[in-house]
Amino acid sequence: MAETNKWTWLALAVLVAALLMLPQVVKNAFALDIFIRILLFSFIGVAWNLMGGYGAYTSTIMQIDFNISPWIGMIAGGVVAMLASLPIGWLCFRLRGPYFTIATIATAQALMLIFLKFRDLAWGAEGTTIPNLGSSPLMMQFETKASYYYVVLGLLAIGLAITYRIEKSWMGYYLVAIGEDEDAAEAIGVNAPRIKRDIYMISAFLTALAGTFYVQYIYFIDPATAFNFNISIEAALVSIVGGIGTLWGPVIGTVLLETTSALLQSWLGSTTGGIQLTVYALILMAIILWRPTGLMGMVNEVLQRRAQQRKPTQARTVL
Repeated sequence: MAETNKWTWLALAVLVAALLMLPQVVKNAFALDIFIRILLFSFIGVAWNLMGGYGAYTSTIMQIDFNISPWIGMIAGGVVAMLASLPIGWLCFRLRGPYFTIATIATAQALMLIFLKFRDLAWGAEGTTIPNLGSSPLMMQFETKASYYYVVLGLLAIGLAITYRIEKSWMGYYLVAIGEDEDAAEAIGVNAPRIKRDIYMISAFLTALAGTFYVQYIYFIDPATAFNFNISIEAALVSIVGGIGTLWGPVIGTVLLETTSALLQSWLGSTTGGIQLTVYALILMAIILWRPTGLMGMVNEVLQRRAQQRKPTQARTVL
């Protein structure tokens, strides 16, 4: 076990070093944009929720109307998203399984329609452009894509660290119990509504950070951007393909889907429209049919088999 942990930490250190050095090696703007989107959707997949729009609007209003830095607006947006998650979660928590997911996505679409009417406060359907200040790190504006890469890499690291801590805590064990059988979990004393509320609030805060970054990265916000249906679906897809309920599942799912999508759009986008959606569908069907636990489920199965094969060898060595 100690040897396995040693190799795990070594592999993680190599991965971190490679990610930190990547912008120094890759200078192509298109390639960097792909890596930024991979990290962003990995972060959204880790946080998977509908609250990114609240964070994006909060930080943008604070920046344009009050000239407050998006770094501060990002935190404020996270707090607003957490507060907004309480009434929305109270309504959606009555549903379970896929119905809960459908309800949260439907709520995002309802919020988009509401923000379309907020013309005086939130610019309505027209949206607004973020003022370009050139190189202004304090206002989260940079001249190179490499700087945005490091920002979103930091956000992903925060999301993974928080998820890891939750996984190893009593809350993580309660979540597993709720996921397996909510009625049985409540029967042994687990307060399922409270656990789901707390996780929903954490998820809302993290997703609001992602929403703020995304708006600053593209320099534009409107209801269709802030509460984008495709982003909600993509966040679910990367989690399903990579493995729901796993730490690295959303990251692996994002690397596969986002890289495939970007390359297909680059190679075939001008000749065969919608090809990436077809590939998305084929990958999703293959995962659901053959590996319903996702790619991380397959990896865990391989590791478990290898561990079981080592046990007889270790036992013979002791004897």
